[in-house]
Amino acid sequence: MTIRVLVADDQALLRTAFSSLIEAEDDLTVVGEAADGREAVELAAARAPDVVVLDVRMPVMDGIEAARLITGNGSRTGPRVLILSTFDLDEYVFEALRAGASGFALKSRPLEELLSAIRLVATGEALLAPSVTRRLIAHFTKQASLPAESKAGLDELTDRERDVLLLVAHGLSNAELAEQLHVSLPTAKTHVSRILTKLGARDRTQLVIIAYESGLITRGMSPRPSRE
Repeated sequence: MTIRVLVADDQALLRTAFSSLIEAEDDLTVVGEAADGREAVELAAARAPDVVVLDVRMPVMDGIEAARLITGNGSRTGPRVLILSTFDLDEYVFEALRAGASGFALKSRPLEELLSAIRLVATGEALLAPSVTRRLIAHFTKQASLPAESKAGLDELTDRERDVLLLVAHGLSNAELAEQLHVSLPTAKTHVSRILTKLGARDRTQLVIIAYESGLITRGMSPRPSRE
């Protein structure tokens, strides 16, 4: 299956470099390029990409509003958004994740890393640089704005699903979940899928946000589940 990618960046040189790199891959294809947020939203609606690689700071419409409109404010349908930024301290990143973006990558990293980032986001995996994850945790533990429907969904989680959510919030992959919980990989994937459904989340990034905003997990808490 080919992953359809839309590239949005106001710097023409970077936009061309990203697109050329993506097109060179057998499983990736570029379906459009945008120079600003508004154009990105329009092309996303017209070209139906699987992933939008979106610069967080763009003219006409910034990456936050573009991410919100492209993802339907985090709904489970529509393209996934991978945010690009020059700085990992960028406050825009937090708001873009709240708006429905699935991941974050730094422009300063090697361009080849963008390819694996696109693939991860396309499959529903969260993608955050470690330094951003720490700041994300600190940022969201100060908030108390979890939607009522997500709070209700937490009440529907089984004890095991709460354990899984705790591990996801600490950044564990499905393979790591399986190892930690002593279950098969398909079972771990099933747990995550059920949690996504119950909480109405589109991907693991939103699960991290929900876990911290709900108070289910706090800074310094061990990722080790409390139950076997």
